[in-house]
Amino acid sequence: MSVQTDDEYSEFRRDLHRHPEPAWCEFYTTARIVEALRERDLDTLHVGPDALAEEARRNVPDDEELAKWTDRAREAGADPEILDRLEGGYTGCVAVVERGEGPVVGLRVDIDGLPILESDEGDHAPVAEGFRSENEGYMHACGHDSHATIGLGVLDAVLESDFAGTLKVFFQPGEEKIVGGKPMAESGLLDDVDYFYAVHIGLDHPSGEIVSGIDGFLAVNHFLAEFEGEPSHAGARPEQGRNTVQAMAAAIQNLYAIPRHADGATRVNAGLVGGGTATNIIPEESHIEGEVRGESTELADYMYDHAERVLHSAAEMHDCSVDITTMGAAPSATSDAALSDAIGEVARDVEGVTSVVESADLGGSEDATFMMERVQERGGLACYVGVGTDHPGGHHTSTFDVVERDIGLGIDVLSRAIRHVAETRP
Repeated sequence: MSVQTDDEYSEFRRDLHRHPEPAWCEFYTTARIVEALRERDLDTLHVGPDALAEEARRNVPDDEELAKWTDRAREAGADPEILDRLEGGYTGCVAVVERGEGPVVGLRVDIDGLPILESDEGDHAPVAEGFRSENEGYMHACGHDSHATIGLGVLDAVLESDFAGTLKVFFQPGEEKIVGGKPMAESGLLDDVDYFYAVHIGLDHPSGEIVSGIDGFLAVNHFLAEFEGEPSHAGARPEQGRNTVQAMAAAIQNLYAIPRHADGATRVNAGLVGGGTATNIIPEESHIEGEVRGESTELADYMYDHAERVLHSAAEMHDCSVDITTMGAAPSATSDAALSDAIGEVARDVEGVTSVVESADLGGSEDATFMMERVQERGGLACYVGVGTDHPGGHHTSTFDVVERDIGLGIDVLSRAIRHVAETRP
């Protein structure tokens, strides 16, 4: 099946592009996906709370923020009944197709957007063609609108084929904050999956290029460190204060001084920092939102252990206290060769594919790794696939976009691979 010129998928992707939403606030996005899925011949559709393990959710916005995004989705035309199902930030869904005896195959696509102001320049395709983000200050700057469309297209292709087995498509929330993969992994819906694919468009690979197996995932831990001290007048009584900015500054300096590790790459970043209320007041509250990463899960754990020590030591040094919260995390993972080989085998016969790269490193982090790990721990196989596209701006930039025909290419390759592994059972 070829859907590379099908206007339905373009319109669906553009609708999602107009309404980007952050983690746990993907109300319009989930509602729009569920509406489309209800038009398909599915056997089961798990929506919101039915698709997530409650105890594994992290970093959920407060009620006011959730209400703001719910209202925005309602005003944009989202189905009120579906919005009620998503109350509390239980976004995302899982579509299930059962077609007789055969293996269970899973596909994960992510659906959230980013807090980036989209370009309004006339040569930016979403501006020129009228589908620029309507949620000002947020945009689909990493292709998740395309991923959701690929998920829908793969379902259609499998439904129209002679596929024998069960297909589960996971429309996952909260990837950008690495908070949605674990709740879906622990939902129980992955526990019978034999073969699992995840997909990403772009990744600096050109249109026509397929990466059959991506590795090099950096395990990651996002943390929030909140320092608490004692305010005082900075001129009259400086000795009575306990200065959290001093503690924060010491912590930042020493976070970057954590020794690198001989076993592989490690990273640390204090990305968001702040504190204090006025120049003449000793700051009683300060914070660091940061992250550590490692080439393996063990290396990321090494970095986090040292980061905790640094944060506590900096607080103690300046007679302050610190509370450390993990905001999101993801392990490393490796694509199984048997599944990546299947991608390579079918991709070479797909019209429009000009090259197949057997393996490439992501060089970043992804919480699909929770889902890959869950399947692999239970004896299944998992693989992360790249679909190239000639995007004019890099990922997470205001000019990011995709070549829409590459969405169809991704649908073709993945749907054929899913049918192939169902038949051959590698």
